[in-house]
Amino acid sequence: MRTLVVVDKPELWPIDIPGVEVVAARNYLFSRAFSLLRGARVFNLCRSYRYQSTGYYVSLLAAARGHRPVPSVTTIQDLKASEIVRIRSQDLEALVQQSLSSIDGDELALSVYFGATRAPRLERLGARIFGLFEAPLLRASFRRDARGLFELASVRPIAADEIPADDATAVVDIARDFFRKRYRARTRKSQSRYDLGILFDAHEAEPPSTYKTIPRFIRAAESLGLRTEVIGRNAYARLGEFDALFIRETTSVNHHTYRFAQRAAAEGLVVYDDPESIMRCTNKVYLAELLARHGVPTPPTMVLHRGNLDDAPRALGLPMVLKQPDGAFSLGVKKVDDEASLRREAARLFMSSELILAQSFTPTELDWRVGVMSGRVLWVCRYFMARGHWQIRRNLASGRARYGRVEAVPLAEAPPAVLRTALAACRTVGDGLYGVDLKQVGRRVLVIEVNDNPTIEAGDEDAVAGDELYRYIMLAFLRRLDASHAPARSTRLEPLERLRA
Repeated sequence: MRTLVVVDKPELWPIDIPGVEVVAARNYLFSRAFSLLRGARVFNLCRSYRYQSTGYYVSLLAAARGHRPVPSVTTIQDLKASEIVRIRSQDLEALVQQSLSSIDGDELALSVYFGATRAPRLERLGARIFGLFEAPLLRASFRRDARGLFELASVRPIAADEIPADDATAVVDIARDFFRKRYRARTRKSQSRYDLGILFDAHEAEPPSTYKTIPRFIRAAESLGLRTEVIGRNAYARLGEFDALFIRETTSVNHHTYRFAQRAAAEGLVVYDDPESIMRCTNKVYLAELLARHGVPTPPTMVLHRGNLDDAPRALGLPMVLKQPDGAFSLGVKKVDDEASLRREAARLFMSSELILAQSFTPTELDWRVGVMSGRVLWVCRYFMARGHWQIRRNLASGRARYGRVEAVPLAEAPPAVLRTALAACRTVGDGLYGVDLKQVGRRVLVIEVNDNPTIEAGDEDAVAGDELYRYIMLAFLRRLDASHAPARSTRLEPLERLRA
């Protein structure tokens, strides 16, 4: 992938790194060679990112051409929204206090150039800020709050003409060093067609795939020509180096996995799980409404709030199951046997959510789990209940968990109604990678939930298909990557003509 540094005045940026091309902004905007170029990383160092300015159009057209702009228009806009800055910076709080503990005064402005700062003691803080807000030139403002602690008040991209005169020479050196390191790193890579990042946390207690399974994805990907790298949450700023992202952590909207998915989608990466699927699947209230609207069969279900709690026993009967909207892996799911326990458990759940989900208790010996990707069934398993319990997972007093056994089933032996119902449920959500939990009661098949990051473990879900399961998942990435990189028709650029003046 070519690296372009787009600037207003190339003579001011003597970077001179093999593989890095400094390009005048107007040349990038109006040259047919750049409009037809496929696969480029564009670092936008124009003097202004103001709406409809030259710098704004560089990032906008880079995205339209399938290039990877830094900063992207999304980043430029996000940095204007104080709430987005606050949410993204929550993980910085401890590092901010540690880094600024010796700072006098109540305010501090920190310039971050390509992830580096002029103050050595603030290098880690600068690198983390760049990791959260990928723009070549940033200014972060901190101020003390009522507790006397520093907080991140704002982060904004700065243009080249905002660099203080005392920093100008140093910034060129920092940029040169930044690109030299990146270029060396990329020359060591294999000549794979595409790069795939696998987001994984080896320390997660209940991951959708453990460290024993991740190598199987890697082998399948590399057998198809996909270069893979396992990345963690600190790789947020590096997403643009990849063509695709595979999230193998438990997802949640209020979590870094969702931010990764959003950014990957905004930058044009092929991503599983996509942000829409995460949003639709991780909130059980939303999913229940979605399935009901499309006529997908589920157990009798009711969305509870404080005003209709007393109606639930009559509507659903007792016992019933209460569900925390954003619970995962059977956590936040409680069976209540009488009205007293209903009120007690509902009061606890209402402390964190205005709405909760209630369903009629539907006891079965096992649940079906159907894995679906891009509208195709990949695996089917029977998940048996944990011994002496009504769920597949039983939490023990010791804090550990006991699980029922998992039994993979050949697709040809799975009940057709189970497969049809699983596919119908997935169509309401999207065309991603899903695991559908279903119960079979007589001839009826009921959807319990659709999971956007289904468990895939060596020896369980792959017991029938073996390595072909991992290979098909990676083939789905490859097909979408080939489709997204197919040559596009040339686009007329007349609306930009006014910038020539």
